[in-house]
Amino acid sequence: MKMQALLNGTVVAESDNTVVVEGNHYFPVEDVNADYLTPSETHTTCPWKGVASYYTVEVPGTTSEDAAWYYPTPSDAAKQITDRVAFWKGVSVQPEPHGD
Repeated sequence: MKMQALLNGTVVAESDNTVVVEGNHYFPVEDVNADYLTPSETHTTCPWKGVASYYTVEVPGTTSEDAAWYYPTPSDAAKQITDRVAFWKGVSVQPEPHGD
């Protein structure tokens, strides 16, 4: 199933190859539109995935701080999310609508 990440109606990422971890879809970095991402200074640590880095997502009409995250060097237990980006904070992740 192809998934989309949307902010304010703009498709930020689209892929039929997401990995779901803890209920979050991680999109392959090549399926994310980097034009909408700005690196953030924010970092958090997950006990089993490692240190996360964040992006601010900006589309026409909306900016959402730290709305995308990724693990530059995930732990061995989380290798499946290497080179993948996940979204939250107003970014809607949903199946691509049928019919296009």
